[in-house]
Amino acid sequence: MTVSQETIVNSNSAGQVYDLAVIGAGSAAKAAATEARRLGKSVVMVERDAPGGTCLNVGCVPSKSLLAAAAVRATAQGGRFPGVVTSAEPVDLELLVKDKDRLLGELRERDHVEGTAQAGIVLLRGAASFVPSEEEHVELVVHGVEGEVARIGAEHALIATGARPYVPDVPGLGSVDYLTSSTAMSQERVPESLLVVGGNAIGLEQAQLFARLGARVTVVELAPRIAPFEDPSISAALQEALADEGIEFLTAATLEGVEPDGTGIVAAVVAGGETLSVPAEKILVATGRRPVTDGLGLDAVGVITGSRGEVVVDEFLRTAHPRIWAAGDVTGGRQFVYVAGAQGAAAIGNAFDDTPRALDYTTVPRVTFTSPALASVGMTPAEAEIAGQPYETRELPLASIPRALVSRRTGGRLTLVSDPGSGRVLGVHMVGEEAGEVITAATYALSAGFTVQQLATTWAPFLTMAESLRIVAQLSPRERAQ
Repeated sequence: MTVSQETIVNSNSAGQVYDLAVIGAGSAAKAAATEARRLGKSVVMVERDAPGGTCLNVGCVPSKSLLAAAAVRATAQGGRFPGVVTSAEPVDLELLVKDKDRLLGELRERDHVEGTAQAGIVLLRGAASFVPSEEEHVELVVHGVEGEVARIGAEHALIATGARPYVPDVPGLGSVDYLTSSTAMSQERVPESLLVVGGNAIGLEQAQLFARLGARVTVVELAPRIAPFEDPSISAALQEALADEGIEFLTAATLEGVEPDGTGIVAAVVAGGETLSVPAEKILVATGRRPVTDGLGLDAVGVITGSRGEVVVDEFLRTAHPRIWAAGDVTGGRQFVYVAGAQGAAAIGNAFDDTPRALDYTTVPRVTFTSPALASVGMTPAEAEIAGQPYETRELPLASIPRALVSRRTGGRLTLVSDPGSGRVLGVHMVGEEAGEVITAATYALSAGFTVQQLATTWAPFLTMAESLRIVAQLSPRERAQ
C-alpha cells in the first residue's frame, strides 16, 4: 500500500504519540520531517490537500514550466538574428497544461509520496486541529479525507500550512469568474485579453506568461511603479522590457469595481485622476498571499496570530506555545521555497536541541522569473539610506556586457551597492537574462564578505552573464554619504 492510499483508519496512527507532528506537506514541512528523521525521531505529517505544497502544485514548478514553454514561443515569434526566419503557431493550452500536470504528478509521487514513505514518515490525508491537552505533549484531532476522525499526540508540533492568494474586497469582483495564481495555470484556452491586478513578482510572471501565449495583457498596480520593493532603476528597466512585448501598465492605479460584460468583464480603474473602463475576457488577481491558519484550533492552545493571520514566532521559530513551532509562508515572512525549507529544518533543530539557532536572512536572494528576469540580493540604495548605512553605487547597462551583446539580449541593467569605507559589497540588483544565475554568484560573494576590489579581481569566464559582476565592480562609484 502506498502512502497516497493511506487513511487514518488503516494507518494505525490513532492514539499514537509521535516525536513530531507536522501540519502541512509542502517545502517547510518536508524539510522539517526530513531533519527530524535524520535525528532519529518519529514523524507524522497531516495534509488536507495535495502533498507538495504551493511550490509544487500551484506555484514555482508549474509557473516555471509554463514560462519555459512560453519562452520557446516568444523566441520563435521574434527572431533576433538576421538570416534566421522563425514563426509561431497558436498555442494548444489544453495540451500544454496536461503535460504540466503530468510533470507535477511525477514529482509529487517521487518526492512527496514515495520519498516520504522511504524516509519512514507517516503521511495522513486530512485536516488537523489542535485541542487542549492535560498531557505534557501536544494533541491534535485529524479529520480524514474519508470521514475518519482520530486523535494523535506529539512531543512537538510544526505548523507549516503555507499561504493562499489574497483577494481584496472589490465591488463586483465576487460576481465574476476571476483567476488567481492558483487557478490561472489550469486554464484550457488562452484568453483573448487578460487584466492582471498586481504588479509584483507573481503578477508580472503571470502577465508575461499569458502575453507570450497570445493574450493582450494589461497590468494594474497600486504603487507608482511595478516591482515596487526593488530599486527604482531596476523596476523601470523591467517595465520597459515587458512593455516592448506589448504588455500595458497602469501604475498608481486602483481597481474600484468589476462588472460582468458578455463573456468577459469590465473593470473600473482609477489612474491619473480619472476613471477608466478596462475590458478584458479574464481578470487575474495577484495582490499577494495570506497565511493559512483557519481551522487549526490555534486559540485553543494559545498560539498567537498577527494582523494578517500569520503565526507569530520568535527568532527561533517557536510560537507562544513552548512545544509548537511554525515555518514557511504561514509565518508571514519571506515567501520563498528555500526560506521555507531552511526554516523547517531550523525549527526542528531548535525543538530537539538545547542550543537554539536563529537564521540569518541578510543574504537571502530573490528572483522574478520574467524575461528578462529580475533578481536581487542584499541592500538596495533605499534600504541603505533607511538603515543609515553609507553607500556608493556602480551601475552597468546590459549593453556593456559581452555575453548580452552576442546573444542580442541587451535589455536591462545591473546595480552594485557597496560601503565606501570598507569596500564591502552590500547588495547586487539586476534585470537581465540569466539574472537569477548572476545573483546566485552575488549571494556567495555577499555571504563571504567580498569587497568590490575582490569582486573586480576574481576570475570570471569570458562571455558569461556572471562576468557582469566583475565588470560592474571595475567601474568608478557614485558615492552617497550619510
